[in-house]
Amino acid sequence: MKVYKFGGASVRDAAGIRNLANIVSHEKDNLVIVVSALGKTTNALEKVLKAWISGAGNYFTILDEIYTGHLSVITDLFGENSETRGKIDVSFAILRECFLTSPKEDYDFEYDQVVSYGEIWSTIIVAEYLKKNFKDVEWCDLRETLLTDDRFRDANVLWSESAKRVQSIFDFKKKRIYVTQGFIGGTVAGHTTTLGREGSDYTAAILANMLDAESVVVWKDVPGILNADPKWFPDAHKLDEISYKEAVEMSFSGAKVIHPKTIKPLHNKNIPLYVRSFLTPEENGTVIKADITLRKIEPVFIKKEDQILISILPRDFSFVMGDNLSRIFHSFITHGIKVNLVEASAVSIDVCVDDERTKVDILIDDLKTEFSAVYNENVEMLTIRHYTPDALVLITKGREILLEQKTRSTVRFVVRKEHS
Repeated sequence: MKVYKFGGASVRDAAGIRNLANIVSHEKDNLVIVVSALGKTTNALEKVLKAWISGAGNYFTILDEIYTGHLSVITDLFGENSETRGKIDVSFAILRECFLTSPKEDYDFEYDQVVSYGEIWSTIIVAEYLKKNFKDVEWCDLRETLLTDDRFRDANVLWSESAKRVQSIFDFKKKRIYVTQGFIGGTVAGHTTTLGREGSDYTAAILANMLDAESVVVWKDVPGILNADPKWFPDAHKLDEISYKEAVEMSFSGAKVIHPKTIKPLHNKNIPLYVRSFLTPEENGTVIKADITLRKIEPVFIKKEDQILISILPRDFSFVMGDNLSRIFHSFITHGIKVNLVEASAVSIDVCVDDERTKVDILIDDLKTEFSAVYNENVEMLTIRHYTPDALVLITKGREILLEQKTRSTVRFVVRKEHS
């Protein structure tokens, strides 16, 4: 069997869902199809959530706009009155009822309960459309199958119990095609969780691991994995194949094609991952696997935007290593801040993190009795894998470099963001 994952761009409208069905029609093996929320639904639901929590009062208006968008897709695919519309109406009604209560103080908890609906709606629509075209199609609610802990917005999978449920539910003796959600799971207590923003790739890898899949195909709106973002480097070109290690390095550095957690479950069982274009499905794309054909190594350019560079110094000018370092990073973990780059000297440490200002402010407040901290905002982290002298000049020319970190195969710069 294989796992197919379709992102929001591939199912943003009725034409996209028809294209999905066309791609599926060429696959004769058993399939698990992991689907993200339609288009920009996740972003829209985040706006609904913030309006509800802030008391802005316009959250029902935004939710109605989301409903209208889904209804347009349903009408295009199924006509004016359909069983699919009835299912979506019920689901929207349940969410609307939630907004009649007061939000809990735990934002991350409420985030998962609300934003997860995007995947529920998209998979209902996709599953119902596939049932019109294929036999043996089943919709699966992954909130009841993929068990996680209660770390909301960044949940950890409970592998042993989840594997038992996944292998029981995805029974290919009963059905050939299963449609399920990316990004979401559920606790033993029945609360919905999410695996982190853009976590649908990770979901596909988890299911592939638990079901011993032959391969995973992630369908994107790009021809494969490129050596740079074409919006940054217009001459970027496709990499035909890369290793698991290279994919991990790229995703950690900020490459947006694959979610950082995706590779490990596949590497553990030597399952190849293909990144292919839903716009040109006949093309091969990029394959990520254990052994690749040795070819000329070329530079790979990665830009991670919306960063903050934090500089932390002990107030007593003691060495930053040892207990001080342990205290600092324990605070980062406690406040859910992921570190993208670290540079330490004897009496200070520089840390580059995503610009999540609320979390950063809380972190600095937590450390203030023992450490002073300042930060540079509006910075970017630029990475070159397999750098050359020309490549270094290409991305740093005219830039203010705040920090540089270099190894044999990788160089990273934290630079001031260019003004457009």
